[in-house]
Amino acid sequence: MKNREDKKKDFAELRKALEAANNVFVTGFEKMTVDQDYNLRKTVRGAGGNYKVVKNNIAEIASEGLSSNDVLKGLRGMTSLAYTSGDPVALAKALTAYAKTNPAFTFKAGLVEGRAIDIKAINDLANMPPKEEIFAKLLYLINAPAQRLVTALGAVGRNLAVVVDQGVKEEKFKA
Repeated sequence: MKNREDKKKDFAELRKALEAANNVFVTGFEKMTVDQDYNLRKTVRGAGGNYKVVKNNIAEIASEGLSSNDVLKGLRGMTSLAYTSGDPVALAKALTAYAKTNPAFTFKAGLVEGRAIDIKAINDLANMPPKEEIFAKLLYLINAPAQRLVTALGAVGRNLAVVVDQGVKEEKFKA
């Protein structure tokens, strides 16, 4: 059993983690083996997140006054949190892939960029392309009109040079 000081320390750590993380996935893990839990923690770390098993009432009290309070209110059953202040898509993809192979792992709710989301939205988030791919597509869309303008301007001079060259070869220009 933990003593009161250890419990206060755990509470403070959870509160600090919830304040720092703007992306939180509330999950259930009933009937998972130790090996499955180890693999889950490894998967979450690989996606740039943190994983913590929490007591429902402690999580609710620790989240008071925070944006995560909506998703941590009234929890039932065994609960854990996967959270990150980084890319929520990468963490959602990792958790969803893990949930497909381990049915004992379930989603309860989520918080992305300070907004509460449901289980369907978590799956939609997991199906999104990574942030880098979205940025690459955006840069392409921004850059494409400039490339077309340069190509069109270059084509005028090139076409004029071709016409003049053909005229010289066919001796159409006489002095």
